[in-house]
Amino acid sequence: MTDAISISNQKKSQVVWITGASSGIGEGLAYAYAEKGCQLILSGRNMKALERVKNHCKTDDVAILAFDLAQYEKANDWVAQAMTFFGKVDLMILNGGVSQRSLIHETELSVYERLMQVDYMSNVALTKALLPYFIRQKSGHFAVTTSVMGKFGSPYRSGYCGAKHALHGFFDVLRMEHEKDGIAVTLICPGFINTNASRNALTANGSAQDFDDPATVNGISVNVLTQKFIKAIEKKKFEVCIGGKKEILGVYLKRFFPKLLHRVVLKSQVK
Repeated sequence: MTDAISISNQKKSQVVWITGASSGIGEGLAYAYAEKGCQLILSGRNMKALERVKNHCKTDDVAILAFDLAQYEKANDWVAQAMTFFGKVDLMILNGGVSQRSLIHETELSVYERLMQVDYMSNVALTKALLPYFIRQKSGHFAVTTSVMGKFGSPYRSGYCGAKHALHGFFDVLRMEHEKDGIAVTLICPGFINTNASRNALTANGSAQDFDDPATVNGISVNVLTQKFIKAIEKKKFEVCIGGKKEILGVYLKRFFPKLLHRVVLKSQVK
């Protein structure tokens, strides 16, 4: 069921819609854009968590639109509701998603289906639903949280990697087809970030892992990521990778020395 809280449009400012806004990266972006004086639409599944984030934002111009990304067939309705808040959307940050921690031979097919639904198809559906509005206003910006796993692979993340790689293919083409319409696309590829992503990651049977990975705990802070994320959007970067030295090195090794990357990843014992 979709819940919505309407806010009156009292001033003209940038309207930023963020999915996955109830925690982690999305929450950090909400606070940062609130400080910039933007009007915000916050989306996620957990209404109570979204209310908490809203209450901590340093602005009164915050709307909540709660939904489950897995129900992406309702994307047209979500966009129609989003447009009732402030009359427009300038920046769509597609940040919602779920990670994975399981080996291929142990993972149920339904887990792969959910990963593709949440991490890929929901973003495609929301984009297609919002795109006509962007075309009509001759402006708009899609910022997509992918991952360095959208650039190279790692054991225990096969479905997650597949979905993130798919995002790159789709949004690179979207940029090509709609640059003429004043529409920008920025792909943000984080490495390990200190969030609850590993705790919520899907295991082989679809249940949550429910504990933190050391690499995630030792990842860069949400605040550091948020500042770099926003800077990339403001500069209308096509793509930017943000993370520790090892993750960024992995991106370059994949491009220039894929066999070396293969050996490095196998030795890293990442889980």
